[in-house]
Amino acid sequence: MVEVFDGAEASVVLERRWPNRFATLGDRFYTPMQPQGLPEPHWVAWSERCAELLGWQGQRDGLLQVLSGNASLPGMQPLASVYSGHQFGVWAGQLGDGRAHLLGELDTPSGPMEIQLKGAGLTPYSRMGDGRAVLRSSIREFLCSEAMAALGVPTTRALCITGSALPVRRETVETAAVVTRVAPSFIRFGHFEHFTHTAEDTEALRQLADFVIAHHYPECATLAQPYAALLEAVARKMAELMAWWQAVGFCHGVMNTDNMSILGLTIDYGPFGFLDAFDPGHVCNHSDHQGRYAYARQPNVGFWNVHALAQGLMPLIDDAEAALAALEPYKTAFPQALTRQMRAKLGLATAHDGDMALIDGLLKCMAADRADFSITFRRLAQFNSAEGASNDVVRDMFLDRPAFDAWAQAYGARLRAEGSVDAERAQRMNRVNPKFVLRNHLAEVAIRAAEQGDFSETHKLLKVLERPYDEQPEHSAYADFPPEWAQSIEVSCSS
Repeated sequence: MVEVFDGAEASVVLERRWPNRFATLGDRFYTPMQPQGLPEPHWVAWSERCAELLGWQGQRDGLLQVLSGNASLPGMQPLASVYSGHQFGVWAGQLGDGRAHLLGELDTPSGPMEIQLKGAGLTPYSRMGDGRAVLRSSIREFLCSEAMAALGVPTTRALCITGSALPVRRETVETAAVVTRVAPSFIRFGHFEHFTHTAEDTEALRQLADFVIAHHYPECATLAQPYAALLEAVARKMAELMAWWQAVGFCHGVMNTDNMSILGLTIDYGPFGFLDAFDPGHVCNHSDHQGRYAYARQPNVGFWNVHALAQGLMPLIDDAEAALAALEPYKTAFPQALTRQMRAKLGLATAHDGDMALIDGLLKCMAADRADFSITFRRLAQFNSAEGASNDVVRDMFLDRPAFDAWAQAYGARLRAEGSVDAERAQRMNRVNPKFVLRNHLAEVAIRAAEQGDFSETHKLLKVLERPYDEQPEHSAYADFPPEWAQSIEVSCSS
């Protein structure tokens, strides 16, 4: 890989420092690894919002070769990290960055950020893979990373996609692409599991935990049991993240422990999906034959994963009671967070004892009639709380009209009881119920165009998804019901 010093790159480098803190951990944690890069790369997409996060706005033209893995900026220290993990509930042993290269950590206006290339070639951890990513999955990851950020969901970010004519074989022959991912850290639950269950290296485990505490959870350092405190802090973050996912109707699809961020971020967008017709048992990953990661099961799997992290930390905590106590807050933090989110989605300004029954009643009606998740909640902002109002705009979402009418009567009474003003409530609800989400068919349309060399739909869709709560009447088609052909779309672990 060639170092770049001149032109636009220099203006980026001279203003930024690369602390590369993860690299200081030593060779037990990673292998120094130069990306293989893409032959004759071209731009596919770029997020100016993510660029602003890095202080790289306006710098795109000077970074094509660097962000395709063909060149390096002074200060970068490319590496691939090692970790292990549970996949679909089964211990998988050593895994690692099989197609990801951490270029380094950059000082930014938003604090230190790690820059990672996904799809830049083989690493020692690629196992039977080729280390590449295809254009199809890269577009999905790029768009969803930025869409989730715009929704307010904790997530890793995506700066850009670069593409190439390089052929990559999956079910068919596709073309290669590289996604540039950004996060304060890409450390996963699996990093801790690795040093407990695979490498059996307690010294390295302690070094990793101390590193994470020092840089990301400093409040834990002064407590009597810092490692138990770390576990509790992560458990709380995971509970909040699960509440976010459930509230926006997001299904992750591969909630393996190696895909869980120690910072409580959404990470590794593979076979994800947003709910169309509401089905609590919806499984978005065609490879998940047992439905382990179905939408309704995500909160319990989140707890299972935190429990696996606890097992990974046990050599440091060395007290089963302390570990169990650290996990306990998840059980209350998740329902509290979800109730808070759902109250907001219903526009409830105060908390009443019967609110969860009201929320559950709506979800049961939606599930029975497979009402569209995003459209139903968005339309609910138009609900007329006056006694006897017909509310056809919401009622039309349901086949079982008497069931909806009974719920609507209870909802209207609840709103009147707190003196809700419909216009004010509508404004609040439209700030938490997105009009636009990355539905599978929208991504598929963008992908099909991109595979023909037309990236304009990807660019347009990104701009729409950056403002998910705004009306955007000129883009109303992106908020419509999915077409019938969308039901045939299958996403799997193949990418």
